[in-house]
Amino acid sequence: MEKKKMAFAGSWYPVSSGECEASIQGFLKEKQGSSSLDGSFMGGIVPHAGWYFSGSIACRVIASLEPGKGSDEKIDTILLFGAHMHQQSEPFILTHGAIETPFGDIEVDRELSDKICSGISIQKRSPLKFPDENTFELQYPFIKYFYPDAKIVVCGVAPSFFASIIGTRAVEEAKNLSRNIKVIGSTDMTHYGPDFGFTRAGTGEKAVEWVKNENDRNGIQAMMEMDESKIIAQGLENKNMCCAGAAAATAAACKKLGAVRAVELDYATSFEKSASASFVGYAGILYALS
Repeated sequence: MEKKKMAFAGSWYPVSSGECEASIQGFLKEKQGSSSLDGSFMGGIVPHAGWYFSGSIACRVIASLEPGKGSDEKIDTILLFGAHMHQQSEPFILTHGAIETPFGDIEVDRELSDKICSGISIQKRSPLKFPDENTFELQYPFIKYFYPDAKIVVCGVAPSFFASIIGTRAVEEAKNLSRNIKVIGSTDMTHYGPDFGFTRAGTGEKAVEWVKNENDRNGIQAMMEMDESKIIAQGLENKNMCCAGAAAATAAACKKLGAVRAVELDYATSFEKSASASFVGYAGILYALS
């Protein structure tokens, strides 16, 4: 079976299953006991920096999608939206094969992938021609760990009106195939500072506060409202989401699945880990049925 190989293991996240599991168990112990996590979650937004910076948030969002204790619910397929793309970029999808992780391979849900891109313009890519995207790969070990038997659909989504169409269509086709799915959208928040050519609020502590309390907060609010148009506009106009298309597709998909409520699991910036004039924001959001 053709396989998408790991590209960031050993640098952005651990290369061995033992090291990955130790990291995951550590992440799960952080900020436990939040009553706001009551509910049935069908999807969420995760960050995609190296695990040292944002792995904890991504891990806890993905873990929160697991069925509740005592449930015999089986998750068939994970839909993963991501990719750094321009507004005019053509969406793309992994068509077949498997994805390598430290915990073993994840099989691509070929049937669902084929159905999603049937009749609409999505570039089909094989594992050997699929891009090395941290937006996707940083989530693969978490997905395999928490959903060892699930298949996956991986789709790059541009920040345009088409994001909503892709998210909605993916759910429709999953329902047609009787797939029980969970949806994950991968985006970091504001990339601020001279390294990113974005210094709208100057430098120093006031810049950090502006990113945390204004710019990222506006982007998070759009995602919490599950408003795809606002999500795209925020990402393009305020540069507070590097993958606004992925976030919009996820919001659309989760609404199609019946989501009516959003929960902000956590928020952080790389500044807390490594104070610098250039830093990045990270948000974890969950979408719930009630």
